[in-house]
Amino acid sequence: MKKVFLITGGAGFIGSHLAENLLNAGHKVVALDDFSTGKIENVMPLKENPDFELVVGTVLNEYLVDKLIEKCDAVFHLAAAVGVELIVKKPLESLTTNIKGSEIVLEMAHRYNKKILITSTSEIYGKNTNGPLKENDDRILGSPLKTRWGYSTAKAVDEMLAYVYWKNKRVPSIIVRLFNTVGPRQTGVYGMVMPRFISQALENKPITVFGTGKQTRCFLHVKDAVSAIVKLMNEEKAVGDVFNIGSQEEISIEGLAKNIIKITKSNSKIEYIPYDKAYEEGFEDMQRRVPDINKINKLIGFSPTYSLMEIIEDMISRLNNQKPQQRAPAQKSSLKQSGRKN
Repeated sequence: MKKVFLITGGAGFIGSHLAENLLNAGHKVVALDDFSTGKIENVMPLKENPDFELVVGTVLNEYLVDKLIEKCDAVFHLAAAVGVELIVKKPLESLTTNIKGSEIVLEMAHRYNKKILITSTSEIYGKNTNGPLKENDDRILGSPLKTRWGYSTAKAVDEMLAYVYWKNKRVPSIIVRLFNTVGPRQTGVYGMVMPRFISQALENKPITVFGTGKQTRCFLHVKDAVSAIVKLMNEEKAVGDVFNIGSQEEISIEGLAKNIIKITKSNSKIEYIPYDKAYEEGFEDMQRRVPDINKINKLIGFSPTYSLMEIIEDMISRLNNQKPQQRAPAQKSSLKQSGRKN
């Protein structure tokens, strides 16, 4: 059955892949984006599909959000200020977008009784180095005076709002926590580590590792993340709950840099940059971030299909402007530009 889905942040890295997935499944997609971090290039391949509409605007525009949610069947709320670098440089704008924007979207979902999936983040867990991290594990954060923790705090408020709207107002909401989602179209502009490392390696520039490089992460291909998000939206048992979405293939940031140098056959050397110089004085980082994915696996059978090496090779191939290996035949999509403005 064809449905109309609103994707806030629909021209972003993850949002554009989600739009493709839904269009390929035969649905209609309305993508709302103000291009603060999203890019028109991400959705240009969709330009000929009559089932795709791009609306230029912000989630802070209540009137616009009201009209868009009224005409859709369900909402994927991805719009947010993301990336450590952006959060540190523009803390006030980031807090406003992430908290007020989510409040507006949730209120309109309540007004029209629409199902909503909200994307949160592994940053929720803060400095909790236990692992794998379960959805009900404690959050351990630094001082609220450190802008580093603004994103985690804002997304925690988003989760609380979504949960309360479900408990008190019966808005069918689902929360997902994404762990280091990577893939084609992601850039290193806002501090995303993998595309930055790959770009530096391809240009034989120093690979800039922040801190000691001993901190570990788990990287998930965006196609795996999007597949999980769509399945959760279609699963009634997911409503009112929160789910980790990520890989459990753990690697140090230093190890990631070494692997990328090896795969690209680069002449790059690793350059270690102190956090104080990379971000701000007193910056604190998570030393380990590994998700427990048992909950989502039991509900929808989720497990990553891309290994870390496959992810790196896919991103290198695309950044090299080479045709990547396709797992399935690509389908043509399109874009219909809306004349609406803020």
